[in-house]
Amino acid sequence: MKLPHNISRVEAFSDGVFAFAATLLVVSVGNETAGSALQINWLAFLSFAVSFFVLVALWYTHYNFFRRTDYMDNLIIALNAILLFVVLYYIFPLKSLINTWTGSISITLENFSSLFQLYSLGFFFIFLCLAFMYLQAYRKSEEPKNYSLLFYARHFGIYVLVSLISIVLAKTKVGLRFASPGIVYAILGPLCYFHGVHFKKKFYTD
Repeated sequence: MKLPHNISRVEAFSDGVFAFAATLLVVSVGNETAGSALQINWLAFLSFAVSFFVLVALWYTHYNFFRRTDYMDNLIIALNAILLFVVLYYIFPLKSLINTWTGSISITLENFSSLFQLYSLGFFFIFLCLAFMYLQAYRKSEEPKNYSLLFYARHFGIYVLVSLISIVLAKTKVGLRFASPGIVYAILGPLCYFHGVHFKKKFYTD
């Protein structure tokens, strides 16, 4: 007999993993000495703050998936597990990347290329999992189809595409001195806007 999936257990486990990722961020800040405890390392604080709120944004994006659908199957559970695994990995290249921007650490151009590839690879897998989770939920939704699920599957597909461009730029070192693999993420705004306009015309107009 096939047992029904318990979505609350999946959400609880996911929240636990995000909480553990936040804990790893705190631990990675470093050990305090008697003297350093009375001082504030503003660059380290900035790096931690940005990393933490990026983690919160990822949690909120993940949270919204479970608000938009109550469908659950083995494929979505597997994709969710991969997503959570990548989140735990993702926070470290993200934090290191922020440290290079603040000047906390100095790295070679070759290492900067590798760091951006790691960052964009994490970004790629997180939103690839989300896109497929939404697509699976849309495919299994009953009539009438929940087109908002299809919208977000395509929306996060744009994120996947841009992350691939970033990986290529980082790998080939095109404009690396000007942080082109990071700047390319700015095109997410216009791409998502035009996708939203096109999707609305196609699915929500009489």
